[in-house]
Formats: sequence, structure tokens, C-alpha cells
Amino acid sequence: MASDPKRKARVASIVILVAMVGWMGASWIGGMIGLPIRYAFLFDFAAMAALLWAMVVLFQVWKSGQD
Repeated sequence: MASDPKRKARVASIVILVAMVGWMGASWIGGMIGLPIRYAFLFDFAAMAALLWAMVVLFQVWKSGQD
């Protein structure tokens, strides 16, 4: 990824938005069609991984601003 902090922050914010909307949408659709609970855990873990990645990137942006 580029070293531009604004670009990193923008990408991280897009990942957060897509992860949250996708997580809620997948949970809602899964409930509507009756998917097994193991798929709910799959959606949960995928969203948590995306949010963890975004948190790491935002921490890097914050640390680069401290220098």
C-alpha cells in the first residue's frame, strides 16, 4: 500500500464501511433464508478480520502523524 497517510486512512474507512454494511446485510439475509449458524460465525469472523486490519492501518497512520 502507498505510504500516503491520507490514502491509507481513506482505504481503512472504506474497509470499515464495507465490512459493517456487509456484516449486517449478510446477517439479515442469512436470517431470512435460514442459513445454519456456522455461516453467521463465518460472517462475524470475516468482519472482525476486516475491522482488525483497518484498526492496524489507522494505528500506523496515527503513529506516522506523531513523527
